[in-house]
Amino acid sequence: MKTVTVLGSTGSVGCTTLQLLESDPERFHVQALTGGGNWTLLADQARRLRPGFVAIADARHYQSLKAALADLPIEVAAGPQALTEAARRPAEWVMAGIVGVAGLPPTIEAVRRGAVVAFANKECLVSAGAVMLEEVARAGATLLPADSEHNAIFQVFEERNRPQIDRIILTASGGPFRELSFMEMGAKKPAQALAHPNWVMGQKISIDSATMMNKGLEIIEAHHLFAMPEDRIDVLVHPQSIVHSLVAYRDGSVLAQLGTPDMATPIAHVLAWPNRMAVEGRAMNLSEIASLTFEEPDPLRFPALRLAREVLRAGGAAALIMNAANEVAVARFLAGEIGFTDIVRVVERMLESAPMRAPGTIAEVLEFDAAARRATQTMLDEATPIRDSNGQDTIAFAAASL
Repeated sequence: MKTVTVLGSTGSVGCTTLQLLESDPERFHVQALTGGGNWTLLADQARRLRPGFVAIADARHYQSLKAALADLPIEVAAGPQALTEAARRPAEWVMAGIVGVAGLPPTIEAVRRGAVVAFANKECLVSAGAVMLEEVARAGATLLPADSEHNAIFQVFEERNRPQIDRIILTASGGPFRELSFMEMGAKKPAQALAHPNWVMGQKISIDSATMMNKGLEIIEAHHLFAMPEDRIDVLVHPQSIVHSLVAYRDGSVLAQLGTPDMATPIAHVLAWPNRMAVEGRAMNLSEIASLTFEEPDPLRFPALRLAREVLRAGGAAALIMNAANEVAVARFLAGEIGFTDIVRVVERMLESAPMRAPGTIAEVLEFDAAARRATQTMLDEATPIRDSNGQDTIAFAAASL
């Protein structure tokens, strides 16, 4: 029986992971679960899976969660340190599903004890990069990519033939605004940006998909995970979301991983790795799909892709700043405080002041990240609402300073 901890069990990735665990209860035992603020769902999950430890990030819900589980022999804790404690518990396999850099401390804690860490949290590797990989190597931990694109590459990346790999190709759905002009996108509201045509995801990643910032972050993640230079990582828009990514070899072969647009498939792959497990209802009928199309992304309508490549070439703390500014900007957009196309403008403005020195430790990563968030918040607090030349409401930024 494999012992498992799920960090972020109440999010979309966490819920899917728990469904798979419950489909084969003789194979998996849950060590710990953590959630953000949804204590009722976390309590329900704990009652079903009976972990030894449950932690909720929002300490305001501690008493409610503890009362809901009072009749069970489950230790309950709250606050950011409780998430790190959950990661310390001796599970063989850990799902790192906490969104954003908030997931970095517990993920690193799992890494430091040498666990197999499946991660759907691309922001950790984007922000910590080489520092995180050094921690993995030092502890002898195993990183398994659980997001669909990098998991697809992982499945068809022949390490023994690395010198014969020409490039890796990330696919992108194009999101809900794939066919809109940049001006049309500027008028879109949060509810429209959250309406992804293929995937059911959390709010933050849904907005990142609409801006294609998620694909920019994935370029950076792929660079670290597969040790590929930026100029050998391509992106193709694939509206059907059936081909999840590809690896091109120098002999002309292109290997692709196909599957339904459902996180159950990549999560099942990393959960059972190095073996596989059955997942009910995920069979794919290619004759029904009939047509698979691909197109180049428009760099003018989706400038986040250009920014990601510039960030990799710049080095230093640029990737960290890009991620931190994006998290702040997405939150402001969801709150209705800035426009959709302002998100990437915020990130680009913050990158102008990115320090060239890269953080050397996880503690420095967190310090740099906190400083970048404060600077982004200040810049937005001091921004001035204006109407642009196209008659759309937008903002004029104050000077960015880190």
